[in-house]
Amino acid sequence: MRARLLLPCVLLALAGCSQKSADANLATEVRTRLAERDAKLTSYRIAGTVKDEGQEAMSFTFDYRAPQRMRGSLGPPASRTFSWDGTHLFQQVDGEKSFSTFKSELPPAKLAGFLNQTFSPFTPEGFRTPLILRSATARRATHPRAPEAVELVQTLEGEALGTEMVYVLRWPRLDFLGKRTRAPDGTQAEERVEDEHCDKALDLCVPKRITRWLGGKQVGETVLGRVELNAPLPNDAFTLTAPEGYAVQSRTLVESTPAAPPTGG
Repeated sequence: MRARLLLPCVLLALAGCSQKSADANLATEVRTRLAERDAKLTSYRIAGTVKDEGQEAMSFTFDYRAPQRMRGSLGPPASRTFSWDGTHLFQQVDGEKSFSTFKSELPPAKLAGFLNQTFSPFTPEGFRTPLILRSATARRATHPRAPEAVELVQTLEGEALGTEMVYVLRWPRLDFLGKRTRAPDGTQAEERVEDEHCDKALDLCVPKRITRWLGGKQVGETVLGRVELNAPLPNDAFTLTAPEGYAVQSRTLVESTPAAPPTGG
């Protein structure tokens, strides 16, 4: 009797190990395919509007060319442009008629973080590769826009500690279909792809309309009226010059110095 009971237990344990191995292999394959997809999309130009609940829609444009050339413009009332040409950051504020050029003295990792913070608001999900933690897991799924999909599941760290994030990607091309987040207090947010622009030559799709939801209620959307994939973008498209009549200044990006602890008794 004991031998008969032992055999199913062993089989269950082996099945569990097999499932973990399959999930790990899937996560590795997803990372590989995402890198291959990213290599296909060497440049793009997009233009559209972004609208959040209670605010007027704001127009924006964004140009990207690998490696790390970016230019984003916001329409009124902000009316400003940021551009990185690989060496300098440019900021043009039309309302103030000011033009600034920044050279960087940041370490590479800090510079990458700064550029991501500056330009990520211009780039909807689906154009950039998701940031995937080492601890992320992958599982098979389905989606209304894709009979076959995968979900990348990860628990965030740092300031967002404990927040679960789930990316939903079409299989096997890994087109972005949606993202769900659940905060430790139970608050749920979601981004949904409502319309896509597909390119047969590149064999991929990118979002044209994304809606944002909070607690089951729509709170915003991004709509792209222009999408050009692998558009020719010359180097000088990212090097800005000050318009006539603008105040010009040069600055330097440096690491912030930690505040000294208070002394004295």
